[in-house]
Amino acid sequence: MKHTTWLLALLLPFTHELNAQKKADRKTLGNLQAHITFLASDKLEGRRTGTPGEQLAAEYISTQMKLAGLTPKGDSGYLQTFPVSEGKLIATASHLTVNKTTLTPGEQFIPLPFSAQKSAKGDVLRDVNEPENIWLFNVKDFEMQPHADPLEIYRQNAREAAKAGATGVIFYNGDETPKEIQKWLSVAVDPLTIPVMWVNSETSKLLSETEDLRINMQVSFTAGRRTGTNVVGYIDNKAASTIVIGAHFDHLGHGEDQNSLAPNDKTIHHGADDNASGTAALLELARLLKTSHLQKYNYLFVAFSGEELGLFGSKYFTEHSSVAPGSFNYMINMDMVGRLDPTRGLQVGGIGTSPVWPALLQQTIPVDIHTTYDSSGIGPSDHTSFYLKNVPVLFFFTGTHSDYHKPSDEAAKINYPGELTVIKLVYTLVEKTNNMDKLVFTHTRDKQTTSTGSPRFTVTLGIMPDYTWQKAGVRVDGVTDNKPASKAGILANDVIVELGSYTIVNLEDYMQALSTFKKGDKTTVKVRREDSEKVFDVQF
Repeated sequence: MKHTTWLLALLLPFTHELNAQKKADRKTLGNLQAHITFLASDKLEGRRTGTPGEQLAAEYISTQMKLAGLTPKGDSGYLQTFPVSEGKLIATASHLTVNKTTLTPGEQFIPLPFSAQKSAKGDVLRDVNEPENIWLFNVKDFEMQPHADPLEIYRQNAREAAKAGATGVIFYNGDETPKEIQKWLSVAVDPLTIPVMWVNSETSKLLSETEDLRINMQVSFTAGRRTGTNVVGYIDNKAASTIVIGAHFDHLGHGEDQNSLAPNDKTIHHGADDNASGTAALLELARLLKTSHLQKYNYLFVAFSGEELGLFGSKYFTEHSSVAPGSFNYMINMDMVGRLDPTRGLQVGGIGTSPVWPALLQQTIPVDIHTTYDSSGIGPSDHTSFYLKNVPVLFFFTGTHSDYHKPSDEAAKINYPGELTVIKLVYTLVEKTNNMDKLVFTHTRDKQTTSTGSPRFTVTLGIMPDYTWQKAGVRVDGVTDNKPASKAGILANDVIVELGSYTIVNLEDYMQALSTFKKGDKTTVKVRREDSEKVFDVQF
């Protein structure tokens, strides 16, 4: 009996601690589900940068940071706004008059993105294209290949017309809608020497039914801008250095920015895993660290927007942080951490950015969690912006899946216990660094960069890389319809080993090679497909 009493005395504290941990885990799981369910709801309409849905998400994140007791560190409370360039907009000076009919810009006519900002006028015979006059092209006369890029077809015809002496070009009877043509204005393309317009079906009918036409046209553009919003909260432990934890919260909206892998589906892209999951993890780590004993460092929590457009939010933040970037100890980025799967496991990027990472991660991540590692500080998410400022980084990611960048990325598909596991791993890692000095930064494999510090891409192959792929080459995880890869015949599961004259060993090689091409360039892509190699001709 005495032995039993003694044993119970030993077990009681352990049992109490275990029950407390289970209760804490249940709270975190409940919070994760609430965060992701709201952020991925129809009400937020896909959280596209600069939209009311993004603003609702930012307000929610701000409220949660306030409830967690974080100090605001944005420009206006928790919020930090930043500009996003979105190509050309039709300026008010643009006009088109046919005989005595003045047409409406953006609806009845739209200047094409390669148009010169000039005016032209003349008396035009519909079926006669003569030098020193405006030319009319009936698009129904074109021989369009099934996978042809109509924008490129229009550009080629307009360029030839300019060489032949045309003073302006109007395309009519095209199959596109004004909404589709408006999207073309975001495409970066060099201007021609003459003004060029597309007209809708109503105006096409006017041009088709009138023999003698008096046309006056002028094209003028303004730079398109929208405003994105980061959300920033802070735990001030009066320390000299600060740990940054980040996740992007923006997503694709209805796919308006042409970054959907379901290009014909204009419904809401919910973005539960990408990246409501990382945002929810950010909020829960903020809550846990606020009440923790880990106080050697300050903590800065940043929910970025504009990631899907090209890391706009994190790039802006690293240039305009209210906490000096020189004081940053390291940055942890969580992007798509909601689909932990035993077969794919966990990927951790950036382990080469500080010499302490490999040993720390080995001590932190249990051996039963299949983990793949990437040394590079450059990657397809916001940690890249910090690495380029010489800050050690880690990138946590549970892999792509068939719902990536599609409306079907929904809250019901999140593995909540798996996400809790990721949160615990990040917390343990932070806990281990609490007893360490500020980390040493190391450069990983360098690549040619532009003056802004990152590769300049003007073209896309139209593939989704498998970021968990650890063998030589870049494995294709998805192919976007009507992009160069799709048109050439490249398929999912192909492994790209050469792009033009560049040998592709890893994702860095692929990104560097891609940055050397411009629209209109032709090259070859060599892939491994099962046990054979195939070479495809592509044109950007």
